[in-house]
Amino acid sequence: MGNGTYFYFMLFENLGCIKYVFFSLGFIFYCVVIYFNVLIILAIFLEKTLHQPMYILISCLSINSVYGTTGFFPRLLTDLLYDTHRISYEACLIQSFVIYSYAAFELAILMLMAFDRLVAINKPLHYNNIITTRFLTLLIVIAWLYPMISIGFAGLLTARLKMCDNKLFKVYCHNYEIVKLSCVNHNINNIYGLIVTLTIIFIPLSFILYSYVKIIVICQRSSKEFRSKAYQTCIPHIVILLNFSVALFCELTLSRFVNGEIPIELAVILSLEFIVIPPFVNPVVYGLNFPGIRKKIRHLIKASK
Repeated sequence: MGNGTYFYFMLFENLGCIKYVFFSLGFIFYCVVIYFNVLIILAIFLEKTLHQPMYILISCLSINSVYGTTGFFPRLLTDLLYDTHRISYEACLIQSFVIYSYAAFELAILMLMAFDRLVAINKPLHYNNIITTRFLTLLIVIAWLYPMISIGFAGLLTARLKMCDNKLFKVYCHNYEIVKLSCVNHNINNIYGLIVTLTIIFIPLSFILYSYVKIIVICQRSSKEFRSKAYQTCIPHIVILLNFSVALFCELTLSRFVNGEIPIELAVILSLEFIVIPPFVNPVVYGLNFPGIRKKIRHLIKASK
């Protein structure tokens, strides 16, 4: 099989008429996700009182949710609607890049949120001097560029491989699954993949865990009023973090199973969780828990009517 041919998504085979039900549900869900995340972005962008580091990072999460779901849902809906479930080699690599970079940037932003809350709680008097607009912009650019470059290079390593099979047992393109279809030595891909996984997943998760443990320790030594205020701003971030971490863990674990080792239905649900659930949960959690965002969203909805 040459690199100029196609991959076929085998999980779309023999769906019958139920594929139209899945298409309708998927289309509605995609529209809802885009609508609520755009509301969050507009609320923070248009309300000057929300031009603060914490809210800017929340808007980055919503922008990333729009980016990730747009890289996934249109292709999924197309495959559900049509009988031909094939994708070109190049388009498959691009989709894999988008979905992987979405996951990496999501975790990077969650790490910046943890850092922001740690500084705010540990050094409240110096917060504005440490988390300046310029410094925050630099952190966001780095958090965006590193995943793009590292995952992009992983895609280039995959592009050089010769494929011996073209059947993907996924509903989206997955770099590791593509590599497994190769009929040449791909040890370099495996080693580089481990390095990238360490730097974009485990190091950020370790820093996030350290930050919130330290925040808990600081809160336990502080007054009840200070502790209550700190937990009020941290709990939404922790909820989002746990939701995304569980979803990402399911995806990473699933990718190590051989096709057929677990039921197809369970495989599909677990593989979709990290790209479907967080973009929906994020705006709900932040929209409900932060009065400033909630008030501006209500205003935008009333204005649109």
